[in-house]
Amino acid sequence: MQFVDEVSIFVKAGDGGRGCVSFRREKFIPRGGPNGGDGGDGGDVFAKVDEGLATLLDLRYRPRYRAGNGLPGEGNNRHGRNGESLILRVPPGTLIYDADTGELLKDLTRPGENHLLLSGGRGGRGNARFATSTNRAPRHAQPGIPGEERRLRLELKLLADVGLVGLPNAGKSTLISALSAARPRIADYPFTTLVPNLGVVRYGNYRSFVMADIPGLIEGASSGQGLGTRFLRHVERTDLLLHLVDLSSLQQGDPIENFELINHELSTHSPELAKKQTLVVITKTDLPEVMELLDTIKDKFAHKSLEIYPISAVTGAGLKDLVAAVGRQLVRRRNRSSEGTTQAPHLDKGAGPE
Repeated sequence: MQFVDEVSIFVKAGDGGRGCVSFRREKFIPRGGPNGGDGGDGGDVFAKVDEGLATLLDLRYRPRYRAGNGLPGEGNNRHGRNGESLILRVPPGTLIYDADTGELLKDLTRPGENHLLLSGGRGGRGNARFATSTNRAPRHAQPGIPGEERRLRLELKLLADVGLVGLPNAGKSTLISALSAARPRIADYPFTTLVPNLGVVRYGNYRSFVMADIPGLIEGASSGQGLGTRFLRHVERTDLLLHLVDLSSLQQGDPIENFELINHELSTHSPELAKKQTLVVITKTDLPEVMELLDTIKDKFAHKSLEIYPISAVTGAGLKDLVAAVGRQLVRRRNRSSEGTTQAPHLDKGAGPE
């Protein structure tokens, strides 16, 4: 499935139907009077969160949307039928902006959440509504009011509890495939992962959390280098970051410098990212060259008061301890803040693993 996380569309609510000019004309009933009915109201436009969607692909290839118009009123005081409302189904984590002003209209995060975007126009009143004691035969009715219209920009920020960040080829895709049912493309060259991947990690007593594999970052990512800012926004909603560090390649330079480089790109993109809880994960410990450097790197990171978790996604070494640590951190965050239920909707309630 193609991953689409930003689309622009034009949306219009339905127009109201016109009122009817009509008079009652029946045998033996002189001066029957006006009986023109009102026009129907135009349909509204709603945005609704659909848990079954993970991308904005369904909106990509149809740039214009319109709700149904109200039907005109008819004689015998018959009201025109209201126009059919339009429901735009979007994945959780969708932000809706006014494309012309840049105003954020709604941030849709809760499953099943429904938001009114545009109101349909009211139907015009028929001539029966204008009859008075001094004007018993009005010969005019109201036209329907046009529905609202807007150009919208929809942006998707994935909802995940944990975000994987690091340089290209650090082992993010391998890790998420080892811990969940996600099956991203894995190869031994940079930028194998071109789109974010989500995986559900299960642990303990039927508990779980959602992990997001973010495509590799490089120096200058916050200003558009590499895959640029396109995917940086997907880590903004996460509660916890796992920063993967690869010691197997001498070409990637000093691991501490690389760690600081990625942190700089995150904080440049959003100061809030720099404040997120981070666990450092040393990957590929099944390789001898990594084990030789492990103690040295642990000492360097210890001075930064960061928790270090050496793992091998290939052999499974260290994965159980890492998942347990992640679970504890997420539960603590949930307990500290009542808002954690919206921030981490996939994390089950209960105490963390011992």
